[in-house]
Amino acid sequence: MKVAQLLTRYPPGLGGVERHVAELTPRLAGHGHRVEVFATDLYSEFPVVRFPPNVPREEATSFGAVHRLRVWSLPWDFHYPFFRGLDRALARYQPDLMHVHTYGTDQVAVARRYGRRHRVPFVLTAHFHPIWSIYGGWIRHRIRSFYDHVLAGRLVDAAARLIVQTKEEERLLRVLGFPLPPVAIVPPGYTPLPAPPPGPDPFAKAYHIPGPFVLFVGRLASNKGLLELVEAFRPLAKDDPAAHLVLIGEDGGMRGPILARVRASHLTDRVHVVGHVDDDALLAAAYRESRLLALPSEYESFGLVLLESLAQGRPVVASRVGGIPEFVEDGRAGLLVPPKQVPPLAEAIGRLWHDDRLAHALGEYGRREIVPRYTWERVVERVDAIYREVTGS
Repeated sequence: MKVAQLLTRYPPGLGGVERHVAELTPRLAGHGHRVEVFATDLYSEFPVVRFPPNVPREEATSFGAVHRLRVWSLPWDFHYPFFRGLDRALARYQPDLMHVHTYGTDQVAVARRYGRRHRVPFVLTAHFHPIWSIYGGWIRHRIRSFYDHVLAGRLVDAAARLIVQTKEEERLLRVLGFPLPPVAIVPPGYTPLPAPPPGPDPFAKAYHIPGPFVLFVGRLASNKGLLELVEAFRPLAKDDPAAHLVLIGEDGGMRGPILARVRASHLTDRVHVVGHVDDDALLAAAYRESRLLALPSEYESFGLVLLESLAQGRPVVASRVGGIPEFVEDGRAGLLVPPKQVPPLAEAIGRLWHDDRLAHALGEYGRREIVPRYTWERVVERVDAIYREVTGS
């Protein structure tokens, strides 16, 4: 079957959707599909950064090909990437099925239009975020509200199947009030990280972290609760002079406000904003060397970094939002707290920091019982079955 994967960014662009599709496509080829990826030439959206010339716009791969197409967009908070030539590129490829990623994007509208013209079905994986968790101010929220209430119904309903990762994601979509196509719940897979480099504390040595630390991994974005995390770290920093906070991730618009909050809190020597870590072995070391991972997001459709931490035997503190409670059992693999509330977040971090026996028990339970449930082989089997149902193969 000839499958077209449509998404906004593809690696080396960073993000959860990007990783999801990069893991999915070669495995689909192993199930007998030819897969071509149609993405934009954007490396990031906030701020808008295009790939440098050394990243090929047309790239042959083991599973098919990757096409990074030019996009245009309006400036500032009006940013919304529109593909150039996606219809023509699809017509040249002539797919049997389109798999579209991310609700609310231009590729959903293109897939609907192309599918109607050429009688080609499409499957939509929503990767849904509710309006209150998206990046930007009131302008972006007004635009998104218009999309949700005026445009989304006829676009989403045109999909042959709607794939969500959790029951909560499905519930949030149904709250919008328009009919949904048949829904399949397919949790994501976990990609094991390589073994950490040999020797004691390779991550701490590489990034000059002088003591034990609480870890955050993810984009430095407005919906990640990072200002609250800095505030929640303050009691621990006062209580334990050796404690540090390490933030790993590409800047998604919040690096400046985070550093300002750190300076205002007199924590300049205790909070380390290290940016994106390219070396996955060092990233594995960061998880393993940490005392715990904190993910105080306002919303997460799933939260793969939680699996990455648990795979290294480290417990997690996370917000009780989105799909997180569906796989992180409160008090079994980590501690769940309400979002945007500093005192319970600070209390949970302090509890795991000071109780080594509890932290070890939670981390080991997650490593043994939770992580093995999420494999890419299961994901691909489900997705392959959906493709065949939709096309009648």
